Amino acid sequence: MTRESLLFRLVLACLAGWLWTLSLTAADSFRIASFNVENYVVTRDTNRPLKSPAARARVQASILAIRPDVLALQEIGGTNALLELQAALRSQGLPLPHWDLVTSYDTNIQVAVLSRFPITARRPHTNDWFLLGGRRFRVSRGFAEVDIRVNDRYAFTLINAHLKSRRPIPEADETEMRQEEARLLRQKINARLRVHPNANLVVLGDLNQTKDAYSTRLIVGSGRNALVDTRPAERNGDNLPPERSGYDPRNIAWTHFYGKEDTYSRVDYILLSPGMAREWIRDETFVLALPNWGLASDHRPIVTTLVAADR
Repeated sequence: MTRESLLFRLVLACLAGWLWTLSLTAADSFRIASFNVENYVVTRDTNRPLKSPAARARVQASILAIRPDVLALQEIGGTNALLELQAALRSQGLPLPHWDLVTSYDTNIQVAVLSRFPITARRPHTNDWFLLGGRRFRVSRGFAEVDIRVNDRYAFTLINAHLKSRRPIPEADETEMRQEEARLLRQKINARLRVHPNANLVVLGDLNQTKDAYSTRLIVGSGRNALVDTRPAERNGDNLPPERSGYDPRNIAWTHFYGKEDTYSRVDYILLSPGMAREWIRDETFVLALPNWGLASDHRPIVTTLVAADR
C-alpha cells in the first residue's frame, strides 16, 4: 500500500467518524425497541439448544425491519451471542456499537442492550434477592440499568428486565417469585423518581404477565410516579377508539405466543416515566408484524419513538 493510498484511507475514516458524530448530535428523534429473542444461543457451553442459523437470520431481519437506535434484548446467550448479533447487524447496515450485558443467577440467558448512542454509565443489578417460604431466591436474570446520551441536549436511563417465566418449578410458586422480582424492580424505579421526579426513565422487557396481573401493576405503579404504558400495536390500519372508558382499543397488541395453550398475549412492555412520556411519539410506536415471525422467536419485537429533547 502506497503512502498516498494509506493517507486517503485515513482521511476517509476520519470523515466517516465525523459524519457519525454529527448524525448523533443532530438526531431529532430516536427509536427504542425490546425483543425477547428466545434462546439466542451460539455456543455449547449452556444447557440450552443452539439457535439455528435460519432462526438467527430471522431475528436479524426482524431487527433490521425496525432499525432501532437502542435495542433491549432478553434471552441472549452470553457475550459471544451478543457480539455475533451486533456484528451481523453492522454488516447489514445497522451499527449499534455500544453494548451492555448482565449475567446474574441464570448463566444460560441474559439481558443485554445494544445502542447507537454512547452508554455513559452502567449499574447492573445482579445480587437482588427475596424470601419465599423461608427460602432465599435471587432475581434470576437480574436487571440491566444503563444511562444513554442521545445528543448534547438529551439523555435517559434504561432498565431492561426479564421476570420469572410462568413455567412452574418445584422450589416455589412461579407467580409469587415474579411478584417479588417485580417488587424489587419497582423499588429501583421509586428510588430513581424520588430523587429526580422528572427523570427520563424507560423500563422495558419481558414481564411475563398481562397488564392486569399483580406483578405488572406493581411495576407500572400508581400516583404521580406511575409509568406510562406505550402499548405498541400492529400497523395494520386498525384505528377504532376504545369500546368504552378504561378499555384498550381493539387493535392487535399481542407480543407472545404460547404454543402449549395456543394463546396470544401481551407480556412485553415499554414503560415511560412521566418526564420521558412528554417526548413520546405515539404514532411511531408499534409491534412488528412480519410473515413467519415465529421462526425468530416466540415473541415479537416492540418499538417506541421519542423526541430527542426535553419537553
